[in-house]
Amino acid sequence: MARSSALLLLFLCVGVFADDASYEFGGHTKLRLVGQSYPDDSLFRDLVGSTSLDGAGELRLNFSAKRDGWSFHSDYQLLGLYSEFLPLGMPNDDRRLFDLTKTISESTDSALLHRLDRLWFGYAGEKAVVRVGRQALSWGNGLFFAPMDLVNPFDPTTIDTEYKTGDDMVYAQYLRDNGDDVQGAAVFRRDPASGDVKSDQGTIALKYHGFAGETEYDILVAENYGDIVLGFGGAGSLGGAVWRGDVVVTDTDSDTIIEVVANLSYSWLWGEHNVSGTAEYYFDGDDRNYLAGSLMIEMSALWMITPTLVANVDDPSALLQLVTQYSLGDNMTFLGSLNLPLGSNGTEFGGPESGIPNRYLSFDVGVFAQLAWYF
Repeated sequence: MARSSALLLLFLCVGVFADDASYEFGGHTKLRLVGQSYPDDSLFRDLVGSTSLDGAGELRLNFSAKRDGWSFHSDYQLLGLYSEFLPLGMPNDDRRLFDLTKTISESTDSALLHRLDRLWFGYAGEKAVVRVGRQALSWGNGLFFAPMDLVNPFDPTTIDTEYKTGDDMVYAQYLRDNGDDVQGAAVFRRDPASGDVKSDQGTIALKYHGFAGETEYDILVAENYGDIVLGFGGAGSLGGAVWRGDVVVTDTDSDTIIEVVANLSYSWLWGEHNVSGTAEYYFDGDDRNYLAGSLMIEMSALWMITPTLVANVDDPSALLQLVTQYSLGDNMTFLGSLNLPLGSNGTEFGGPESGIPNRYLSFDVGVFAQLAWYF
């Protein structure tokens, strides 16, 4: 029923925009390989051996139409996946309002599926914007850790962050005369046990974005999975640098959790190379402190290198990533990363305990390689 309703929305929107509308069509294909090695005491080594190799291929088709303030957008994905851990990483819409993911074929280590990752209909006037359907939302001032980003935040170690997975929601924004704006979102989710849409599984949020001189600030009030969330954030300049930060308080049935994130970004010229550096601190509300930092170095007009470190300072342990991005042409890009976990057994990045004596959820060196072609 949910999938039929979504497809009906798609056909209705195409009909509305049939005449006197502007259209845009594009997309990309991506081919990705992820190689991973495992130490002798890793539980994963017992399951798949000393190494594993995962592969993925994606075709993404993006279509949008605009007419007299009205707009429609849809993103179609065709995904081919191969992994020895495939059941743990299969995309699905089990918790979303609409089931827009369909598995074409599946085996123990491979799958072919297609889905709609964006499907929304909206209106934008001089002061107001309203969008209904599957879309993405990003809030907050965290660059690695994002406590104010309540809907599908990226993992801080994610390498390809070009697209955030969409969710089914109603989104609205109102622009005030002084430049401030108010944004609101209602995200609908299903209970994983019953499959029914329930209010305590969804997110209802209101965020005010304003200016105080040269400083920007955000005030967030939300109910997220049945918990009350309050947030305050800001961003501004400090000398030649940019500072950002958020404080988010979540009131649960059993506890009050306070999360804090703060970062500083600065750009400079190093010899003949443009460099942008970022350092970030994060407190997760559960007595864990994190530090993250990166340097984006422009080796040439076509080649970027970004060494990145994400560390749990209480373990201590860390993940070191050496990310490289190279433009192979006007429409083709290579993205790669060498990943090295640092830390002893029992730490977050060194390898948490598995529950089996002398076996840990640990990794050795990993390699990520992705080739993308845009059209």
